Amino acid sequence: MGATALGLFLTSAAANPAFAASPTPDAAIDGVDAHLLDAMASELGTDVTGAADVLRFQADAATTTTEIASVAGDAFAGTWLDESTRTVYAAATTDDARAAAAGAGAVPVAAAHSLDDLEGIAARIEASDVPDVVPSWWIDVENNDVVVDVLPGGADVASDFVATLGVPADAVRLQTDVEAPETFATIRGGIAYNINNQSRCSVGFAVQGGFVTAGHCGDVGDSTTYGAFQGSSFPGNDYAWVATPNHTPVGEVSDYAGGAVAVKGSTPAAVGATVCRSGSTTGWHCGQIQAYNSTVRYAEGSVSGLIRTSVCAEPGDSGGSLLAGNQAQGVTSGGSGDCTSGGTTYFQPVNEILQTYGLSLLTS
Repeated sequence: MGATALGLFLTSAAANPAFAASPTPDAAIDGVDAHLLDAMASELGTDVTGAADVLRFQADAATTTTEIASVAGDAFAGTWLDESTRTVYAAATTDDARAAAAGAGAVPVAAAHSLDDLEGIAARIEASDVPDVVPSWWIDVENNDVVVDVLPGGADVASDFVATLGVPADAVRLQTDVEAPETFATIRGGIAYNINNQSRCSVGFAVQGGFVTAGHCGDVGDSTTYGAFQGSSFPGNDYAWVATPNHTPVGEVSDYAGGAVAVKGSTPAAVGATVCRSGSTTGWHCGQIQAYNSTVRYAEGSVSGLIRTSVCAEPGDSGGSLLAGNQAQGVTSGGSGDCTSGGTTYFQPVNEILQTYGLSLLTS
């Protein structure tokens, strides 16, 4: 069952104090590379000033989302953005929680299922004997359901599988005729980093003593251009980190236009936020966050907890950086499509990597 909006659009910062312009200094755009703003402007159909305004909105919306989630508690069902109208939507299952969302400056949305409920359904799928026709699944907070992606010709099998889960019928939706995702590692040599002189991936983000990247790029002990893998998890997760004792990592991301984007932190952006990816095969590309807590079934095994986006990527981009303005979001895992026709790409959240290995993100 789709969610129903219960409030009016809030279209200006003046009408909504929660989204007022950030004070000087402008942390939302401080240090953001001009090429990143250009790429965002192109994606959004605006100019650099408009792109900078979107980054300010994203920063304010992230704070608002945290506040709403804390107040709504078990009734919280997720948030998403409409950047064109500078609107934050917040779904919740109770009147009190929706009132709290409105008080925080968001448009309240009625939801039948809490985010905890949907995450529980996704976990139930993960623990089941998932048929091969289901390559991925993800939580769609806007429609308040779990989307199960289905390969061509697999609708009947997928429908039968969903029926065995014992979950509300309106909580799961089949999306048919999707393309199977695949990881973006490649055996071609490249400019990012090589693994065992055989394959190539992209650096994610610099951390104290090295960098984080995708787990499918290498196993613990594998050698790279800059050092050796110290930790790696794939499948299940898709994260790793590489120690670089003879090199100096810095808190920047290459913009593939002769410059670098300064990393200022790792505050997660909301669903609907514009993000940009850096990778050693295709350089800079931008799109929007579509969902969190997505699960993908690669040929090598399932990976859960991923960020689903409309950003494209190609082989060799694996492990590369995903940014929302100057905030680190995740490292490239895999997806479908390409950067000619467009595609869907999934990212391992960077904060989970930092927490798992006790790493400190380097900022500039």
